[in-house]
Amino acid sequence: MSALGALLAPRSASGSAGMRSRILLGFVCAAYSVGAAVGWGSPQVAVFMGDFGLAAAALIAAVSCFLYARAGAGRLRPAWLLFSLSSLMAACGNAVWGWYEVILGVPVPTPSLADVFFLCFAPPAIVGLLVLAKRPVTRAGWVCLALDAWLIGGSLLTLAWSLALAHTTHLAGFQDASVAPAALSLAYPLLDIVLVSMVLALHFRRAGVNRSAVNTAIAALALTVLSDAVFTSPLLRSTYHSGQLLDAGWFAGSLLLAYAPWGARRAARPAGRPGPPRAIASRPIAGSLAALTPYLAAAVCTLGILYNVVDGRRVDRVVIFTGCTVVLALVVRQGIMLLDNISLTQELAQKENHFRSLVQGSSDVIMIAAPNGTLRYVSPAAAGVYGREAEDLVGSELSSIIHPDDLGGVVHELRRFLAAPPHEEPTTRIECRFRSGAGDWLNVESTVNRHQGGLLLNSRDVTERVRLQAQLQHNAEHDPLTDLPNRALFTARVRQALGGRRSGDPGTAVLFIDLDGFKAVNDTIGHQAGDELLVQAARRLQDSVRAGDTAARLGGDEFAALIMGDGTRDQGAREYQVHEIADRLRLTLSQPYRIGPSEVRVAASIGVAFAEPAISPTDLMRNADLAMYRAKAGGKDRVELYAPQMQADVVRRSELATRLRTALSDGEFALLHQPVVHLASGSVAAVAAQARWRSAQGILFTPAEFLRVGGDDDRTAELGRWLLEEAVAQAADRARAGHHVSVSVRLPAARLLDAVPPPGSIEALLTRHGLPSGALMIEVADSDPRVSFDALEQRLVALRRLGVRIALDGFGSGFAAINALRRLPIDVLKLDRNLVEGVVESARLHKITSGLLRIACDLGLQSVADGVDVPEQVLALRAMGCTHGQGMAFSGPLDEYRLRRALVRGEFPVPGIPSPRPVMAGGSIPLLTGSHAETPVPPT
Repeated sequence: MSALGALLAPRSASGSAGMRSRILLGFVCAAYSVGAAVGWGSPQVAVFMGDFGLAAAALIAAVSCFLYARAGAGRLRPAWLLFSLSSLMAACGNAVWGWYEVILGVPVPTPSLADVFFLCFAPPAIVGLLVLAKRPVTRAGWVCLALDAWLIGGSLLTLAWSLALAHTTHLAGFQDASVAPAALSLAYPLLDIVLVSMVLALHFRRAGVNRSAVNTAIAALALTVLSDAVFTSPLLRSTYHSGQLLDAGWFAGSLLLAYAPWGARRAARPAGRPGPPRAIASRPIAGSLAALTPYLAAAVCTLGILYNVVDGRRVDRVVIFTGCTVVLALVVRQGIMLLDNISLTQELAQKENHFRSLVQGSSDVIMIAAPNGTLRYVSPAAAGVYGREAEDLVGSELSSIIHPDDLGGVVHELRRFLAAPPHEEPTTRIECRFRSGAGDWLNVESTVNRHQGGLLLNSRDVTERVRLQAQLQHNAEHDPLTDLPNRALFTARVRQALGGRRSGDPGTAVLFIDLDGFKAVNDTIGHQAGDELLVQAARRLQDSVRAGDTAARLGGDEFAALIMGDGTRDQGAREYQVHEIADRLRLTLSQPYRIGPSEVRVAASIGVAFAEPAISPTDLMRNADLAMYRAKAGGKDRVELYAPQMQADVVRRSELATRLRTALSDGEFALLHQPVVHLASGSVAAVAAQARWRSAQGILFTPAEFLRVGGDDDRTAELGRWLLEEAVAQAADRARAGHHVSVSVRLPAARLLDAVPPPGSIEALLTRHGLPSGALMIEVADSDPRVSFDALEQRLVALRRLGVRIALDGFGSGFAAINALRRLPIDVLKLDRNLVEGVVESARLHKITSGLLRIACDLGLQSVADGVDVPEQVLALRAMGCTHGQGMAFSGPLDEYRLRRALVRGEFPVPGIPSPRPVMAGGSIPLLTGSHAETPVPPT
């Protein structure tokens, strides 16, 4: 197979390889023709080449068609198998003929086995042509195909009978009285006529698959039939012998049929690389010839009969009968075509009405524009879509209804579309604005197709869709409450400012703004009032920035502003200018807000960060955010400029917070206790539990240091639980060791009401460790506005029933101290450290502290001064009536070992007491019995 493929169709798909194959084929055929013309040099060679040479050529064709059918001929595979069988019959016939003439050296008898093989050549070829043809889809189509074949065949039979067949039949009948010679002499030409008829009838009906192979196969069969026709003529039949020039026709026909499938495969375009469509200019001509072929054949038949009649010759009955059937077939075919035409006309009219209804009833506007842009047709939908009658638009220029700003883009797109190959880009889509009848502009989307050199536009009004898209885009980029740009749009504006033509302008700055006190507005007068305040603040912010700047709401009560630089390079000048803008914004936002019948005041903390070379939008906004938080931490209602140290502080606090979380899980916290001393005797009345964190670097952090950086309520709550449980456990151990001294633990009021841990956790600790009544003091801060006094009062009453004493921590530092003192069940007042520090130096502070201590004394409460560090403070506080003190004047925080040593000693020296009496720890302090007046010494 590979050798045959290499001979007939090299695998190379290049044009040079195909040309070499055709040249080789032509050279072989020409060589055979020249040899036959000169008689091959001797009669023996001539007979051999005329018999076995033709057999070899036919065998090559049979093998070639068979291999192509096996290689994958698709649905045409049966046709090539039939061609292979037909060529095999020809090869066998020529081989039998050569057996008689070359091997046996005797004339070929008539009839013989060779005649049988030759007669079997035409039927497979005829059926193969039927397979190659485009099959009719209707019964009328099959009838017309049969009639066309008979019209051609009858005409050929009429001509052949008139010219030669009648004479051949007459001679065969006289030479031999039997029917076989006469039938055999007629079989060859009749089968050839049928084959020629099929070739002509199907030539214009062939399928489009493998067209090159089909054309070549039809040409090969036509050449073979032509040679058969010459052979059957009486003039040549009597003088024919093998090796003549006529054999060259059969030889070329066989080789051409062998070449047909492989030449088609070579000419096929590689898959995935479609070429441009072939020219279709010849198709109308081919269709005309296909329609006229049967009529031309009938005309030839009729003219032949008329010629014999006019010439006075006797017309044979076969000719008359055949001519009549040809004319009858023509009439029947014409009738079928007439009925088909009527049916097609009706169907065409129905489709035309259908499409006219679709076009006229469509909500889209269909327009046809000439190549010069003139509108030749506009569908009636234009009246409803454009508000203009279709008749008014016909004849106008397409450019006259397009918005001038869109015209350039539309013209450019249409020119590009018309220049593109139609098979690569059959349609395109344009969007532009059309002028409506009311004079406004409509957003129109059009699908454009080519139409007879012009354009076919299918247009629809998409104005509402464009408006909806614009609204959705606006909603996606703006805050729904204030209609200011949101974080996404603000970030995009910052990115554009940093990357545009002003990317190197150092005057560009970002302001982050937070409204101080906004949460109190929500909590006091409601969220609706808070929303109204945000709307008014946004309006003030928008009115205060310049035209080229951007104001945005980032979320909650956080706003931002992008201040574009003016090109100045003076750093001091730009900082002053932006600081002035920020301060003006602060003053504007801090003005009173009218919310319903009342006025509301909030302040504004503003952080400012300037653009730097190569800074990213994220970093610039982060810097402004850090500066804003520094402004809030510095007292609020102020403007803070970003400094690199802020980022370093954030990193340090983040690292410390991370280490704090690890320390909680790794047990790195230690519990210390600071003694609370009775100022009149120096005895230890209680101990205050304090947590310390010893980091991996050996640094011991105080509560103020690590709680300030914790920033995690969960971690703070976990630390509070640890502190309480550890303090209760160690107090129980000391009580079992004989040191009966109470312990005080500072807990935020919110933790006492928190659901996790449950409210019964303190009760559970007391029960589990067996701590005696009065041995635990809870210090409650008074400065948490989130805590409900009612709930806190109920909780503290429940704890006092268990013998837990309650101290009000930080008394004198908060606004809610008097309210807490009035409502909460307090046993001890713990003076704030700030009152104690200046009590000696400041007469004003001395009077304030003295007044607070008189209030505690009048209420029968014990008092504890926190932060007593020098002897002068001890003397002053004792003189004012303060009962207990805690500070460095007595002792700092002690670990468990040193604390027990101090408890064994039992007292600390007190300034102003010449000879302190030895007292056991806590021995002079009565325990709580239930009334405020009987409250013993508080813990810290």
